[in-house]
Amino acid sequence: MFAFLRPLIIFLLAALCEISGAYLIWLWRRDGRPMWLTLLGAALLFLYGVVQTAQSFGFGRAFAAYGGVFIMTAALWGWWVDGRTPDRWDWVGIIICLFGAGIILWGPRR
Repeated sequence: MFAFLRPLIIFLLAALCEISGAYLIWLWRRDGRPMWLTLLGAALLFLYGVVQTAQSFGFGRAFAAYGGVFIMTAALWGWWVDGRTPDRWDWVGIIICLFGAGIILWGPRR
């Protein structure tokens, strides 16, 4: 069971690093927040790259499957942090992306 959860946990951690890092830079650039947020954001984006390397499968598969998790996490971030509730089409798109990520990760291989 842990073998199934490990990639998901790594993907979620990577998504949180990437989205929060980009968000901090967004706040500096778009909302005039302090410059130190950019430095913290850059550090989180670097950490995202490090976290992604913990996946046990190849680069292409790891980043292709990560796309679905990133889309879901970005929509949830927008909901919880920015207060923008996803609509039904957002949810349909998220489900399709996660299904695709699952096929990439756990589809039968030779």
